[in-house]
Amino acid sequence: MDLRFGDSEPTDEERAAVDALLGPPESSWEGAARDGTDAADLRWARGGREARDRRDLLLPGLHALNDRIGWISEGALDYLCRRLTVPPAQAYGVATFYAMFSVRPRPATVFHVCTDLACTAAGATDLSTDVEARLGPESGVRVERGPCLGLCERAPAALVIRAGDSARPACEGGAVQAVRGSGGAAPGDGKERRGRDTPRATAVCAPATPDAAVRAATAPENAPAEPAPALAVPQAGDPALTLLERVGTADPTSLDDYRAHGGYTALRRAFALGPAGVIREVTDAGLVGRGGAAFPTGRKWQATAAQPDHPHYLVCNADESEPGTFKDRVLMEGDPYALVEAMTIAAYATGAHKGYLYLRGEYPRALTRLTHAIAQARNRGLLGDDVLGQGYAFDIEIRRGAGAYICGEETALFNSIEGYRGEPRSKPPFPVEKGLFGKPTVENNVETLVNVLPILTMGAPAYAAIGTAASTGPKLYCVSGSVDRPGVYELPFGATLGELLTLAQVRAGLRAVLLGGAAGGFVRPDELDIPLTFEGTRQAGTTLGSGVVMAFDDTVPLPRLLLRIAEFFRDESCGQCVPCRVGTVRQEEALRRIADRTGAAAAGDVDLLREVGRAMRDASICGLGQTAWNAVESAIDRLGAYE
Repeated sequence: MDLRFGDSEPTDEERAAVDALLGPPESSWEGAARDGTDAADLRWARGGREARDRRDLLLPGLHALNDRIGWISEGALDYLCRRLTVPPAQAYGVATFYAMFSVRPRPATVFHVCTDLACTAAGATDLSTDVEARLGPESGVRVERGPCLGLCERAPAALVIRAGDSARPACEGGAVQAVRGSGGAAPGDGKERRGRDTPRATAVCAPATPDAAVRAATAPENAPAEPAPALAVPQAGDPALTLLERVGTADPTSLDDYRAHGGYTALRRAFALGPAGVIREVTDAGLVGRGGAAFPTGRKWQATAAQPDHPHYLVCNADESEPGTFKDRVLMEGDPYALVEAMTIAAYATGAHKGYLYLRGEYPRALTRLTHAIAQARNRGLLGDDVLGQGYAFDIEIRRGAGAYICGEETALFNSIEGYRGEPRSKPPFPVEKGLFGKPTVENNVETLVNVLPILTMGAPAYAAIGTAASTGPKLYCVSGSVDRPGVYELPFGATLGELLTLAQVRAGLRAVLLGGAAGGFVRPDELDIPLTFEGTRQAGTTLGSGVVMAFDDTVPLPRLLLRIAEFFRDESCGQCVPCRVGTVRQEEALRRIADRTGAAAAGDVDLLREVGRAMRDASICGLGQTAWNAVESAIDRLGAYE
């Protein structure tokens, strides 16, 4: 391990941010004061297994610095690396991997404007330009345009983050503490002094207007509270709902109210059935993953439970970053205890005693709700060493993402948690054999896990009777764009696209519908009879994906939409494999050239796009590169783009 540290020193505020997470340094090597009595103390560093066991605190450490200071200086990075015995070059590679971090000086307040599909169609470009002009360069606010914030039902959307002192934990668990500290005066090195005198604050502004956005950017602590999660569920209160039944009817901050509405009934039945019985119920119910891959959940759980290597881990993928997706956010904000209960059941069935909840960094309210729910469950004996008095130990730790779409891929997510760049791993070995920390791991997204609760409460046969034979149960759909009632809808598998859009009150002049998000495909207005099932969309030559349904009317310029999709994949490619790293750039370049061309003038670049798309699909290491061409291909073939 080559540990080469620079000469830069951290400020007192930067030291305080790291020490609040890791505790005080134990030696001069780690940054403790030198008393000159023990020369060997400076040469002592953790190594081997002890160093590797601390590597996973790198991402929380970067969050601690970014939360408190607003950016990560060379001195701060070196200090964090000394504390964790991580080579600074590797830590720099991790810090620069994530969009929410900066290794260059920037203002304490950052105004993130979503410029992805739904928000662009709703005027995000004009919004960002107007806000930037009003704030001006002396405002102390940086305006950053970026990908989807998961607020598509309230487009256009913006997120304000102001760095400063905070009681919010960098991650949950016994190994870390709240990021909070005293912070002394910073040395005179030109760095802005932040943290002690400025409280950290976040504000969500959606739908954003220029006036509201400027107010939120300049005083995020005074911004109006977000609308209740139930407002994102047009069906809220409908007794026929299954997955969304408590959103809007139960207090998401109250464990007692959750239990009064049927909470923890499923966990008690799980303990009565035993681990093998739970897996059998999930298998018999026909539950498949709701993140897009549609892999049978019961098979995944069984394969993990059968592994002789221990410990086993459970990872909940709550990093929904697919443009147009926001269903998991609504579940976490509106029914957080359901996810805690579902994770406990999944861990019990697969023999795991530790669960990690990898949460999008752009979801501040979900973080607050889940942190509170986990703490309440722990206090009431529903997490910890003896869950419900059954002799089973399980606990959950939240790890925040930092803006990387690729971390939705399960092995990239594992690398992110472990403190490495979020790049996908080659398979095999598969996660059920060697996943997080090289141990058997079961990974599911939020919607998949929450489906386990009705399976156990109503029984596998009753659950399987919902939907179709091949696609069982209810499904959540994220509807946005040219509709009057955007939001999360729950329908049984088998409902048609037209029925869903009718519920959402699609507007006149429908031009196209994007299914599955940026990695999905377009369909025409005359194809609304497509059944919303995995097999139905596959037969129609498109994909259901994670349940994104974006409607676009004839006022939205299709070539500009395709160019934005290409820009998204170019930005989000991790760069590990050549087909994706180069292919996404070439795709964007070609689409930029033909943005205003049609017919023969565009034919050559359309042929090039097909060639590049095939190469990405056939040779990329993971789903990002393999699907980066899907939406563009469907627009050319189904919608006649560039003809």
